[in-house]
Amino acid sequence: MSSQYDVIVVGSGAGGASVAYKLTLAGKRVLLIEKGPFLPRNASTLDVRQVFVNGVFKNRVQWLDGTGHAFVPSEFYNVGGKTKWYGAALFRFRPVEFEAEPDFGLLGWPFGYEELKPYYDEATELLRITTFKNEPQLQALLDKITAADSGWELHPLPLGLSHDIVNHPEEAKHFDGFASPSGLKSDAERNLIDLIRDKPNFKLLSGDPVAALVPAPCDAHKIIGVKCADGSVYEAGKTVLAAGAMSSPRILQDHLHASGVSLARSDLVGANFKMHINSAVLGFSPFVDHDVLRKTAVLYNDRFPHSSMQCLGWIDAELLATQVPPEMPGFMDKLLGKRAIGFWATTEDASSPENRILSGRPAGRPIMDYSLDRIPQSVKEHRALIDTWLERLLAAGLVGFEKYMGMGGTAHALGSMVTGHDPQQSVVDPRGKVHGMENLYVGDGSALPRASRVNPSLTIYAWGLRLGAHLAEL
Repeated sequence: MSSQYDVIVVGSGAGGASVAYKLTLAGKRVLLIEKGPFLPRNASTLDVRQVFVNGVFKNRVQWLDGTGHAFVPSEFYNVGGKTKWYGAALFRFRPVEFEAEPDFGLLGWPFGYEELKPYYDEATELLRITTFKNEPQLQALLDKITAADSGWELHPLPLGLSHDIVNHPEEAKHFDGFASPSGLKSDAERNLIDLIRDKPNFKLLSGDPVAALVPAPCDAHKIIGVKCADGSVYEAGKTVLAAGAMSSPRILQDHLHASGVSLARSDLVGANFKMHINSAVLGFSPFVDHDVLRKTAVLYNDRFPHSSMQCLGWIDAELLATQVPPEMPGFMDKLLGKRAIGFWATTEDASSPENRILSGRPAGRPIMDYSLDRIPQSVKEHRALIDTWLERLLAAGLVGFEKYMGMGGTAHALGSMVTGHDPQQSVVDPRGKVHGMENLYVGDGSALPRASRVNPSLTIYAWGLRLGAHLAEL
């Protein structure tokens, strides 16, 4: 292939893979750059110790929070991005979740659900989204809860999983938070990149981070390519940032700082960062739980309109030990692990310009300045959600405990370069182009103004497919 490409895509997660897929099939010359390596396709990605205890596959780079304290966010840098590790829950946002809600601090999209619907449809086919019947013990528990409180609405969880997974117990027990070595879980690599990997107009470069955007010689507002950490330079007519809502804004911030370029609102690059308020809730029963798949249902309640309660996957002694104090004796882990059932409580966090991602360069560490104190209305709903659910578990015979995922729980990072019509209020336009820049686009969750009450992965896929379709026409 020529060193000149039509489009360079930075990042191979949900958004980046979708953009690259769409453009490659349209005949464009595409270079997809991923800072991380390919994951092994063996049982190591199902090993609790390697994945959760030793963190073999996770990011190890330390960040700073807004008070200067160091922490390590739960990020993954590999081909396919975080989609290799997610729990495969793939929801559509509701039409109402494209609208602004000022009283709750929620920004609106520049278009409605119908604009994204055909790309939701396409992503649904590509990712083979399906549902599963609840296993007997889970169904019995959920029946108790919904019978006692009719406010809880029970729905099947839309999952990117093969139905054959039930015939592979180790995979069925280890898909939520693990990477599937045999492709039983849909992800950006298996379901998008693998479809274009051998195309002559597509190239994937892995293991080489993008260090900088390359501007035109006399105009730093015009991007003509990227420079990687090893010093190599690649040029293209268009560049798409899709490295994730914690990395893409830092790449643009570094360019603005190095070049002296100012946008209409440069301060919005990295601002309005969102990552949901997520808590794990564990319920412990007197009886041994024999269900395996488990993550098959989601519940909503109109009393908590910005929240959802999902079932989590398999929990045993080894997994439980990673979440409890190390002082707890091993026999307690085994005893409780056999009786544990997990839930994932999610509340949409409001947008705050002060909740932001900062590059920290040239000398410092990256910064996530995010505080729940800035979004009290979201915290209040989340607290009420947790308290109500713990009451329902207790009434159903389970003792419940909760754990807020905290600063490190960045699974749903979004919103750090929001889309909108007005350059004074947003970073990218409705088509994904950065306001005030030429040839530079955003193809990941950074552009999403709202997080909704559910996992955002499918919406990021849809945004990427839509951006790819648009760029294919240029």
